[in-house]
Amino acid sequence: QVQLVESGGGLVQAGGSLRLSCAASGSIFSITAMGWYRQAPGKKRDLVAAITNGGRTNYADSVKGRFTISRDNAKNMVYLQMNSLKPDDTAVYYCNVKLVPRPPHEYDYWGQGTQVTVAS
Repeated sequence: QVQLVESGGGLVQAGGSLRLSCAASGSIFSITAMGWYRQAPGKKRDLVAAITNGGRTNYADSVKGRFTISRDNAKNMVYLQMNSLKPDDTAVYYCNVKLVPRPPHEYDYWGQGTQVTVAS
């Protein structure tokens, strides 16, 4: 069993900052990649940022230069620092972890989601 616990969402004014955290625990042999997705009302879930276990990052064009993803491999945690927030960033943010609970199979796991609301 694998659990993902997210924290750090909330309400912020435009131009403000928030930091999201996600901790993975349970039956984990190895983690391949960690990331954040978001879903606004009426829209599909989209990738925001991802980071591999080697530290390679990937960002959606809409957040480049404003958001920073990082991870702590020792703690199985991933973070999303969000600066210069805009109302368009309002969404439910989901942590995603690609991991191997027992070799050789890799699975996708999702957090419960945390609401980020940016007021104009």
